[in-house]
Amino acid sequence: MSEALINGLAGAGGGIIAQLITYPLQTVNTRQQTERGVEEEQKKTIGTIQQMCQVVRHEGWERLYGGLAPSLAGTAASQGVYYYFYKIFRDRAEAKALERQRKGFGDGSIGMLSSLVVAALAGSVNVLMTTPIWVVVTRMQTHTKAAKKSEPSSSSDASAKLIVPTDPPPFGTFNAIQEVIDEAGIPGFWRGVLPTLIMVSNPAIQFMLYETLLKKLKQRRSLLKKGEAGVTALETFLLGALAKLGATVVTYPLLVVKSRLQAKQVTTGDKRHHYKGTLDAILKMIRYEGLYGFYKGMSTKICQSVLAAAVLFMVKEELVKGARFVLTGGAASKALKSKHP
Repeated sequence: MSEALINGLAGAGGGIIAQLITYPLQTVNTRQQTERGVEEEQKKTIGTIQQMCQVVRHEGWERLYGGLAPSLAGTAASQGVYYYFYKIFRDRAEAKALERQRKGFGDGSIGMLSSLVVAALAGSVNVLMTTPIWVVVTRMQTHTKAAKKSEPSSSSDASAKLIVPTDPPPFGTFNAIQEVIDEAGIPGFWRGVLPTLIMVSNPAIQFMLYETLLKKLKQRRSLLKKGEAGVTALETFLLGALAKLGATVVTYPLLVVKSRLQAKQVTTGDKRHHYKGTLDAILKMIRYEGLYGFYKGMSTKICQSVLAAAVLFMVKEELVKGARFVLTGGAASKALKSKHP
């Protein structure tokens, strides 16, 4: 089994586990990002925990997991594709660095710029292949139950009206797919692809920071422990969290624009809430919501993404170690049996 395939499968496994743990936070965050109130209304925005409780109370706990099935498929596909191509591109970059070293240039290692380019290339391939899945996930996360006014009973005050959530037909994956097709056709599945492509800088920055921190930690550990450069699961968890925190703060506004474009568009009524494209969305958000609109739900996103990235890195590294151990252990066992039949 190739190193690229091992890393791809391990990344998919780590991504699925991280997604299961943090999905309710992701659902609430997507709803926060797609709230389209004006500046005065934004001051009344409720907190993450309050919004989570509100969803459970009015729509049921299952709405916190709306779109979970396609999201898990998307996470597995995204992480698998990303890590697979990341490993391939990184191996090529390392080979070129060693070739330059043999010619008397450099120390044989790839620098921060090369790491950034490698991560960006892997991210671009991932975006182009998996954006349709995330459009469907966004539609399902932002779909809410309608509310209706029930007629007052004869024994109650005639002027009293109770607002209760209705139970519409289940809004599943195929419903979301049909909604996208009806609204924009097949190209609708790639809505928000431009800001998403620009957002490859997020994992690029994340992996650049992670690889740099990991390299420095291993070098320091090797010096202190005379060649021992192992990294524990907890240290991997913390390095992943720090790397994701830095990347999220830098690229969050693009994530909000992407979510606005991928959510269901308002085609009637207030045209402030209808976006024709990336530039139109940015201009309308600046005009009607101010700069604050680009940072809606950022605290929720930081909690969700940092926790998810930390879990992903920790699980992925442990899975890679386990796979290598099984493969090398199996080879060693066979060699031992051949020597001592």
